[in-house]
Amino acid sequence: MLLGTPALIGIVATLVMALGAVLGRALTPRGGAVAAVFGIVIVVFAGFPFLALLALFVASSSLATRYRFAEKQRQHVQEGRAGERGVSNVVAHIIIPTGLAVAGGVSPPLFPPAVTALLFASALAFGAADTLASEIGVLAGRARSILSGRPGTNGGVSLNGQIAALTASVATALAGFGLFWIFGTPLPNVVLFLLTVTAAGFVACQVDSVLGELFENRGILTKGTTNFLGMLSAVAVAVAVLVGTGAAL
Repeated sequence: MLLGTPALIGIVATLVMALGAVLGRALTPRGGAVAAVFGIVIVVFAGFPFLALLALFVASSSLATRYRFAEKQRQHVQEGRAGERGVSNVVAHIIIPTGLAVAGGVSPPLFPPAVTALLFASALAFGAADTLASEIGVLAGRARSILSGRPGTNGGVSLNGQIAALTASVATALAGFGLFWIFGTPLPNVVLFLLTVTAAGFVACQVDSVLGELFENRGILTKGTTNFLGMLSAVAVAVAVLVGTGAAL
């Protein structure tokens, strides 16, 4: 947990990044305010590398949203009016990482530092995979249900989207490992970290598609709830890998 001057620096950095996200129209003003509150909790309890990885997730999501945005508008599949994300989207993608940061930052911590880093990165790997799969895959125009193969949006997958999801998962794993290593955060074996985070992000993205097909299309789940459960499944995958491998952390 950060205290004193480091905590103050972290809080100011979080507020500046949240303001930048609002001014850059990546988040609505309310979404930015919510992101700032959760971001402050993350940086105070977990430290700078966790905030930095979160910032990279927001930045990459914004870039993916802006990609061929005019075309998305013509198809009426854009995010928000100008690509901005609101409170529900922010909460769905940040509440689990925040909980993990708190669990690893309290005294005594609920998780060892290496486990906290791995689970946090796995959660954001799903967020990145899901966002890029949606923003890139929607442009393919050939999305089909992951279960039935019928054309569809919720639960729909495409080759371009799957490639984007895998790429996002790998990129998050690499970025996370690099940031944690630079800041001296305890980490598991590099291969275990990279493979687990990548697998968790990509597999959870498929879970999200299944939930969309089975429940979101029927109005049982909202988009935010589907995303939350998808991210939760990413953490579950990472935990399963740790338990299955008997990794000494």
